[in-house]
Amino acid sequence: MQLGKLFYAMYKMKLLSPFSLYNLVAALLTCGVNVMALLRFAGKTYRNKVAFVDDYETVSYYELFLQAEALSIALHKSFQLTKGQKVGLLCRNHGSLVKSIFAVSRLGADIYLLNVEMSKDQLRNIFERQQFNLVIYDFELTSLLERANYKGTSIISCHDELPAINHLCGKSDDQLGKLPRTSMGKLILLTGGTTGKSKEVAHKPSLFNYLPPFLTLLTRVKLFNYKTGYIATPIFHGYGVAFMLLFIALGKKIVITKRFDATSACSLICEHQVEVVTVVPLMIRRMLKHNMEELTSLACIASGSAELTPNLVDEVFRKVGDVLYNLYGTSESGLNIIATPEDLKYSPKTLGKKINGVQVKLVDKNKKPVQEGVIGQFCMKNKWSMRNRSASWIETGDLGYQDKNGYYFLCGRADDMIVSAGINVYPFELEEVLLSHPNIEDVAVIGIQDEEFGQRLKAFVQLVKHTYLHEEELYGWLRPRIARYQVPKEIVFVESLPYTPLGKLDKKKLLTK
Repeated sequence: MQLGKLFYAMYKMKLLSPFSLYNLVAALLTCGVNVMALLRFAGKTYRNKVAFVDDYETVSYYELFLQAEALSIALHKSFQLTKGQKVGLLCRNHGSLVKSIFAVSRLGADIYLLNVEMSKDQLRNIFERQQFNLVIYDFELTSLLERANYKGTSIISCHDELPAINHLCGKSDDQLGKLPRTSMGKLILLTGGTTGKSKEVAHKPSLFNYLPPFLTLLTRVKLFNYKTGYIATPIFHGYGVAFMLLFIALGKKIVITKRFDATSACSLICEHQVEVVTVVPLMIRRMLKHNMEELTSLACIASGSAELTPNLVDEVFRKVGDVLYNLYGTSESGLNIIATPEDLKYSPKTLGKKINGVQVKLVDKNKKPVQEGVIGQFCMKNKWSMRNRSASWIETGDLGYQDKNGYYFLCGRADDMIVSAGINVYPFELEEVLLSHPNIEDVAVIGIQDEEFGQRLKAFVQLVKHTYLHEEELYGWLRPRIARYQVPKEIVFVESLPYTPLGKLDKKKLLTK
């Protein structure tokens, strides 16, 4: 069954020729089972096709393979990196990060993708828990590294004059083939990297285990149809690194930049005629506001990591076309559910349907499965989930339900729910109603203490520019549309709402307002 899926994937990728099969076998025999084998295969197969364009350089697939292989040799010789050791990557999106991921994988060391937006205390906590053999970091993050009190071995990712990764990638061909075959170490992602104490989530990339999500992205999202992809989301996030590896396997031209900016993003999409882009909803909203005329080449907007709103779905469909896909997954469980444009037309609120190989159950607070249409916590089970845990089912902390047609819907976080006068109240329900008001641009609802009811809702409302709405007028509009227990105790009008660098609404910051 698994071999059949593998050959189906290769058929879709048009890789069943003798030449392609030879390159695949040679890559595995030379490198071992690691992502460097994937890059060697891509380098030999796609050769002079552009692999990526970043803020500094344009590199072909064969050049990328040669540079990453040379870097792995240099890291082994200079830092004695080997299997079982730990390497932290504290980098934004650029070529040195991409090359480092492949090079460290070739050596069998564990790769820790560190969030560059972490505070010094969060970073210090990770350094105390993990004894890194090497940290590769961006030069502009030097002070953060120092304030986090890191005393171990480190090297800059990219610099014109100082010792850096980019200077270790330019060795000659005669150095290739000197490393023994090895299996890949773990790829560790961090959760809660900006809003709380981070937790390590370990994944062990597997050729067979990752076939179901890979095939789903090929077929349901139709990634094999596109030539150029722009990874606007951070590679240190699971969403970003997954698409990077997938694009490499498919031989796509990848556009990456160190920072997302709506102006430059729109310009890059237009310049490179980008067909598929990975984003969070906040990025889509900002690009549409800046210049939707530069987005006409897009055939696939792959949105993830945060919830889409019906207003945004409708705006994309009207201004860009039927190109929006909603991807649902977590750092722990990986990709699980996808909504196609057709699914979002069925309901702009849906997460879509689960992908093959995923088991989903929705449970109540007692861990008992709930009935169809009843809200429960999402629990996931698949073969590509995190590997540093004993339980097979992963509790996501997200609430939702499944309708009679098999579509899943997100209803916020489990820790967002409040109990008001004995009734379970979900902030997302009030948020959805408020977002349907024509004068409201964005909204966030949290729970606050109340002497009479125990807890009540509090709404933070951002209005559309150049519009006005009085508090009593909004209350009057709300009351016939919601239940009494959903009426907010307070409504606060704000200029803007706080978001994390990953584009998630940061409700913790609202608790102090």
